[in-house]
Amino acid sequence: MPVLRPRSRRFRIVRAALACAALAVGSPAPAQILRGGGGLGLPGGPVGLPSLPSLPRTPALPAAPLPDVTATTTTLSDAALSTVTRARGLTAQRLIREHRDLVEADDRGQPVVRGEALGLGVSDVALGRLREAGFTVRSADEIPGLSLRTVVLGVPRGLSAVEALQRLRGLDPAGQYEFNHLYQPAGVAGAAAANAAGDAPDARDRSVGVIDGAAAASPPTLANARLVQQGFAPGGTRVTAHATAVASLIAGEGRGFRGAAPGAKLYVADVYGPTPAGGSAEAVARAMGWLAQMRTPVINISLVGPPNLLLQAAVQALIAKGHLVVAPVGNDGPAAPPLYPAAYPGVIAVTGVGPDGRPLPEAGRGTHVDFAAPGAGIVAASPGGGVTAVRGSSFAAPIVAGELARRMTAPDRGQAEEAVAALTREATARGAALGHGLVGMDVPAPAAGRTEKRKPAG
Repeated sequence: MPVLRPRSRRFRIVRAALACAALAVGSPAPAQILRGGGGLGLPGGPVGLPSLPSLPRTPALPAAPLPDVTATTTTLSDAALSTVTRARGLTAQRLIREHRDLVEADDRGQPVVRGEALGLGVSDVALGRLREAGFTVRSADEIPGLSLRTVVLGVPRGLSAVEALQRLRGLDPAGQYEFNHLYQPAGVAGAAAANAAGDAPDARDRSVGVIDGAAAASPPTLANARLVQQGFAPGGTRVTAHATAVASLIAGEGRGFRGAAPGAKLYVADVYGPTPAGGSAEAVARAMGWLAQMRTPVINISLVGPPNLLLQAAVQALIAKGHLVVAPVGNDGPAAPPLYPAAYPGVIAVTGVGPDGRPLPEAGRGTHVDFAAPGAGIVAASPGGGVTAVRGSSFAAPIVAGELARRMTAPDRGQAEEAVAALTREATARGAALGHGLVGMDVPAPAAGRTEKRKPAG
């Protein structure tokens, strides 16, 4: 193995990547991954629902946001890239280890809400049988807006999540039971600055849904933003750098900056809040239901995680109602298994590229990719004001969501198909790895050298 000299560029890249991984391991929870210091923003149906198709249980490789290794290149050494793509898994391990009272692991090591299980299509007779076996019913209701009947079950003391799922499926083979998985953001605030923004059509008569943390109306890019926010995690809402950046890339506008749909009204569903168990599948599904009620034609979900039956059912319900769901493919690397919700059929899956239009080395690929958009060399709003550089497929997805939202006035399957077709016609072909092609290269960021970084609030 070649010796890495302290002054060599390769040494600096590896050192920066290792520092980022250490920072990610130190993050106490997915809801807090975007609360780093300095310029970094690391977050912190009715009964008898038809059976859903079984999902492949492919383990997701751990990954993490890419650090600010250099301002002039998107190429990483093999060692640095390996460190970067492991950090999401390390963050999950840290979350499970430090919050054992709230979080545990499923059978693949993915974080889930401790002491809970989800049920779909559970009959009243089955519920009685589950109660006799020691399970408690914490809630049993229909998710407004989606017509999905869900049950949140409390697990008997002493049972792990894995043991609870096995027992539930044995007690009620006709029902559908699932872990209450926790989902993580797919990007980092703090990278390299970029190019000047151009003009874009005004989108004040459009609305977009965002499922993330809470966003700050930070000056100057979001100072006049129309934000309607609702919390879906215990403890209320909490502003995150990740959500603020995503919001600005959709609707932000200001001197030298614009989002993909400047001036659009944003309905922001905070699924994280202040709890370490934020980002649960149940919270995400209820957020989808709220956005369906708000009739937001396009919904951006810049989160990634494992397949989940409730998440899948909620996505299917939204798409059936004529909504477009946009999600990032994640940053686990080009050879990693698919991440969800981006990999579900009908979801607009987005990967990220650098300023040169080439795929980011950490960004996911695959046949499910629909579009690519800038995911590095761009800036976005910071909660404390000003802008900060961002990197990751998390930030490519809202650009595509904004582009699609400008083409839709209401949830409608015909409008949705035409919006995707129109964006496809405008896309720049860049190869099969980028789906229909590359869009939004002229959307975010002020001129290089004018980036202002401030410490994120919270």
